[in-house]
Amino acid sequence: MNLKVKGTILGIVSAVSYGTNPLGALFLYQEGLNSNSVLFYRFSLAAVVLACILFIQKQSFRLSRKEVKTLCLLGILFAVSSLTFYTSFHHMDAGIASTLLFVYPIMVAVIMSLFFKERISPVTMFSIILALSGIALLYRGGTGAGLNGLGVSLVMIASLTYALYIVVINQSSIKLSSIKLTFYVLLFCMVAIVFHSFFDGSNYLQPLTTPRMWLFAIMLALVPTVISLVTMTMAVHAIGSTPTAIMGALEPLTAVIIGVTVFGEIFTLRLGIGIFMILVAVILIVAAKSFSPRKIVSFIGHVVHTVPVRRK
Repeated sequence: MNLKVKGTILGIVSAVSYGTNPLGALFLYQEGLNSNSVLFYRFSLAAVVLACILFIQKQSFRLSRKEVKTLCLLGILFAVSSLTFYTSFHHMDAGIASTLLFVYPIMVAVIMSLFFKERISPVTMFSIILALSGIALLYRGGTGAGLNGLGVSLVMIASLTYALYIVVINQSSIKLSSIKLTFYVLLFCMVAIVFHSFFDGSNYLQPLTTPRMWLFAIMLALVPTVISLVTMTMAVHAIGSTPTAIMGALEPLTAVIIGVTVFGEIFTLRLGIGIFMILVAVILIVAAKSFSPRKIVSFIGHVVHTVPVRRK
């Protein structure tokens, strides 16, 4: 198996595994767990797994003061993003929530333009308009009723905080391995969730009391967290960040398929068109460099010169 094929498979595994987030969360909700408890076990169990990997790899656990501050900020951002995202499942279909969350690359582009003077290209502007149009279509659910405003607001907060998380990583000067960085982010996430539970009486931490609960908690920690992280890192090393990010479009599609097939969520043509528009917008903005005007013109010129012309 060559490197490109291997990287493509790893990218697909990463995207699909991350898209299983609603599967574990919704089953644990059915078992009576609240959002804080689900996330606490997801983060803590995943952190234990990553700590074992760091120990096996004999990586140092030491951090500088600067690294602690940055990782603490990342942990808070990721905790807020995860908590609002998981809470949105109580107010809207998980498949739609996962699709709305996937507008975070557009938010990253806007933040980088406003605060770090990165130029917004015509492709980016078109992608933003296309994504907003797709979101507007999602505001009419399967029965024609508008989506829950609180649910949409929660997902937008989740998307924004995840976009800020990516920007902080991008702009930070700390140099840690992806495993070590993620371990400490999850550790700070766990602390943030525990802290939040003290101030939310309806979301106190609950114990895992049945084998079924433990099964889905371990699944959440392993599949959409550890497996997704490791395969994504390997895919980036094999085929690069842009192709890996493009394959991330499989994440919301996976969530939609799970929502419709496992939890009986309604899927309509209008919903499908809205989801398709959002995915196209994100793919365009992620792959903008790959489809620059210069490359397109060069490709067309190559085709024109290589296609044989029949003379009458």
